[in-house]
Amino acid sequence: MRVREIHKNDLWALKDAEWVDRTRRPYVEGTTAWVPVREGYPFTATIPPRRNYHGRGYFMLGDVAVFHGERPDDGEVRALVEWKNPAGIIWVECCEGVTRTPRTEVLAGQAREVRHCESGITYWLDPSRIMFSMGNRAEKERIRSLVRAGEYVADMYAGIGYFTLPAAIAGARVHAMEIRRLAFSYLKRNILENGVGHRVTAELGDCRECLAGTYDRIIMGHFEAIDHLPLALAHSRPGTVLHVHSAGDRTGEIMAVLGEQGIRARVETHKVKKLGPHTWHYVQDVTRE
Repeated sequence: MRVREIHKNDLWALKDAEWVDRTRRPYVEGTTAWVPVREGYPFTATIPPRRNYHGRGYFMLGDVAVFHGERPDDGEVRALVEWKNPAGIIWVECCEGVTRTPRTEVLAGQAREVRHCESGITYWLDPSRIMFSMGNRAEKERIRSLVRAGEYVADMYAGIGYFTLPAAIAGARVHAMEIRRLAFSYLKRNILENGVGHRVTAELGDCRECLAGTYDRIIMGHFEAIDHLPLALAHSRPGTVLHVHSAGDRTGEIMAVLGEQGIRARVETHKVKKLGPHTWHYVQDVTRE
C-alpha cells in the first residue's frame, strides 16, 4: 500500500486533501501516521497490506483489547497486535468473589485506565482490575427503555455504574450501592462524567445494610442476587419491579421465595447472553401485584 508518513497530530488537516485514499484507514503507531495515497499521487513509502485477524473473539475497551474464556496462544496475540495495534491486550480468566474482581494477565503492551463509550454513556475503568461485560449492552438499553422519569431505583450491586447510569439518564432517582472501594471510585467518577450527579446517591457499602425505604424498581445485577431477594422484597411495594439476574433460569426458586413471603407477583424471564455450554445469563423481572 502506498502511503505518506506524517505526524498523527496532522491528520485533522487532511480532511479535504485530494491525495488521500479514503477507501483505506491510516495506520498509526506512536506519533507516526501512514496515510494511504490514491493512484497517481506521489507517496513516500509502501507498507504491506495488513493480514486479516482470524483468531478468537475479543472486544475493545478504549484502546485495550480484552480476551475472555480460554487463554489465547502467542500466535493469536501477535495477530491481534498486527491487526488492531492496541495499547494493550489482557486475558480475563474469570471474575472472583462477591466483588466480581477479574483475574487477569497482560499479554501484550500495558493494561491501563480507559474511557469506554457505549450508547452515549461514558465509562471510565481499568479493565485489568474492574469487570466489564460487553454482552450486557442490550440489557442496559432495555433497563433504560423501561425506566420512567421520577422513579426511585435501587441498584444493589452498582459496580462502576453499568445500570445506574442508564437508569439515571432515563430520568430516575437512583440509590447506587457498591461494596468494593475501587469500583466505587469509578462509579462516582462516571456519575460526574455523565452529568447525573443530581439524580444519583452513591453509597459505599454492603447493599444488605444500605437499602432504605421503598423503591419503584430494584436492580439486582449479580448472579447470586436470589440470596438477597427476601431483603429486596422488604423494600418493595405493589407495583415495584425487581430485576433478578442469575446464571440459569431460577424462576422456580423465585416463585418459592415469593410464596414463603406471602407475596403475589408476575415473573417474566429474559435471556441476556450465553455464559458457557448449556448455561445462559438470565434476568427475571418480578413485578409485585
